[in-house]
Amino acid sequence: MARTQTDVVILDGRRGGETSADPAFKALTDEIASRGLPCRVFDLRAMPIGACNGCFGCWVKTPGQCVQDDPAREVARACARADLVVLFTPVTFGGYSSELKKAMDRSIPNLSPIFIRIRGETHHPCRYASRASLAALGVLEQPDEEEQRLFETVVHRNAINFRSPRQATSVVLAADGPERLRAAAAGLLDRVLGRGGRR
Repeated sequence: MARTQTDVVILDGRRGGETSADPAFKALTDEIASRGLPCRVFDLRAMPIGACNGCFGCWVKTPGQCVQDDPAREVARACARADLVVLFTPVTFGGYSSELKKAMDRSIPNLSPIFIRIRGETHHPCRYASRASLAALGVLEQPDEEEQRLFETVVHRNAINFRSPRQATSVVLAADGPERLRAAAAGLLDRVLGRGGRR
């Protein structure tokens, strides 16, 4: 039987004690809920996720699973099964928060260790047949065109690495009002899922 709904995973990269990004996060989750999409949220700041060891154990010792036994295993498993992975993060030096960066690094088991060429670049193929689309909502404390451009580039490169069939990125300001935040969240989902809300 064909699936009719999009399963969404949100990787919540807000830093501990941070509240300025909360309205943007609420706008995102409200928009997803309004579309009736099944959604699982990982509050990364509350999860004891270690940094990637760079040991390649997930490729040669325990294929498809990190050798570190911590919550990153469940995050990677959920991302492998999702139709859409949404990254939510304060934009930090043009990149992700440290919490989100660790989770992204630890999702490497979802890739295969062999090499393939994609548009003249060397990448790893996905381990699993299904691949999640990737969307990212970044929050800036103040306007910064360079940080926004860097953030969009990082998300685009991750989408290539994870062979995401669709991708979209939006950057909002922490000071944006509820209507603007909700419109940004809706636009982000429309771009990656289509206006019907499904992949």
